Amino acid sequence: MTIPKPKRSWRQIVIRWVIAIAVVALYVWVFTGIDVKWERVLSERTINNLDRVIPQMLSPDFSAFGKVMEKMMETLFIAYTGTLMASILAVPIAFLAASNMVKNRWLRNLGSGILSGIRTFPELLLALIFVAAVGPNPFAGVLAIAINSIGMLGKLYAEAIEAIEMNVVEAMSANGANKIQTLFYGIIPQIIPQFLSYAIYRFEIDVRASTILGIIGAGGIGTLITIAVANRNWSEIGMILLVIVVVVVLIDYLSAFIRKRIV
Repeated sequence: MTIPKPKRSWRQIVIRWVIAIAVVALYVWVFTGIDVKWERVLSERTINNLDRVIPQMLSPDFSAFGKVMEKMMETLFIAYTGTLMASILAVPIAFLAASNMVKNRWLRNLGSGILSGIRTFPELLLALIFVAAVGPNPFAGVLAIAINSIGMLGKLYAEAIEAIEMNVVEAMSANGANKIQTLFYGIIPQIIPQFLSYAIYRFEIDVRASTILGIIGAGGIGTLITIAVANRNWSEIGMILLVIVVVVVLIDYLSAFIRKRIV
C-alpha cells in the first residue's frame, strides 16, 4: 500500500515559483552587470597565450622543488601559529558569548558582537593592514590568520559551550563545588573534544588562506607565486601548484582522520 502524497496548496506552488523566478532573475541581473569583453576573452591572442602557458604549467620545474618546499613550510608555519593563537584567544570570548555561561544580556551581546565584527574582515584585508604595520614578513601573515580565525572559532566554541549538559554542572554546584572546580571538572571535559576538532578543521582552512597571503607581502609560498608570475616562469608556477595541491590534500586527509578519533 502506497502512502498518498500530500497535496500542495496553490499558495505553496505560487511561492515556489516566485522564489525560482527571483533566483533566476538575480543570476541574470548579476551576469549582465559584469562587463565581460567577450571579444577579448575569445580572441586569438588569448587562445595563443593559453596554448603557450598551460603546457609549461603542466611540465613542473622540479629543480625548484627545494625552494618551493621551503616556502611551503613557511606557509604551514604561518597557518599553524595563527590557528594556535586563535584557538587560545577565542576561548574567553566564546565563554562571554555563550548564553548558558553569561546571564547578563549586555555582556553576552558584547561577546557576540566582537566575534561578528572580527568575522567581517577577510584575511587579505587584515594582511594588508598588518603588512603596513609590521612590514612585509611572515609575522604579518600570522596576525592576519589569527585575527580572522578568532571570529569563526569563537562562534563555534560558543555553540559547543551552549550544547553542554548543564545537569552535570548543576549537580556539581549542588554538591558544593566552587566555580573553578565546576569549570575544570564539569565544563572543560565536555567541550575539549569539540574545541580540538574545530581547531584542526580551522587549520585546514588557514593553510589554504596562507598560500595566497604572500602575494601581498605576508610571507609564505605566495611570495614565490608573485615572483614567478612577474618573470613569466610558468613551469615554476606548475611546481608551486603541484606542491600546494599535494600538501593541502594530505592535510585534509590527516585532519579528517584525527577529528574522527577525537569526536
